[in-house]
Amino acid sequence: MFKKTLLVLLLSLALLALAACGGGDAETPAETNPEAEAIGNAENGETLFAQATIGANNAPGCITCHSLEPDVVIVGPSQAGLATRAETRVPGMSAADYIRQSIVEPNAHIVEGFAEGLMYQFYATDLTEEQINDLVAYTLTLE
Repeated sequence: MFKKTLLVLLLSLALLALAACGGGDAETPAETNPEAEAIGNAENGETLFAQATIGANNAPGCITCHSLEPDVVIVGPSQAGLATRAETRVPGMSAADYIRQSIVEPNAHIVEGFAEGLMYQFYATDLTEEQINDLVAYTLTLE
């Protein structure tokens, strides 16, 4: 009898936890921007973005220098709204291409108010192509 009651209690708690989380109905980052899914895995990119170090040489992770909160500067510019800004930053360049180039060639596009050479310079060699694609996919969801 005790085992049956315990099982019912555990199942009830599990169902309550799912209900509290919205039951899985929330959109994943890739669902908010279909272009992101075509480039890489936005969920993997979100995980990479949030790590303190990334890549083969333990390079500084994105979150160590870039906030996701609007107008909050840690070292580099906030990434809140990045996908929207990237669409118009360079005429004729897609948001995805702008973001990719900003990762692999950090001095290609210097945001006003920030110095050249401030961003880590070796993501192109420290990260795999898949990791770069995933980061681009994730940042395209930051609208």
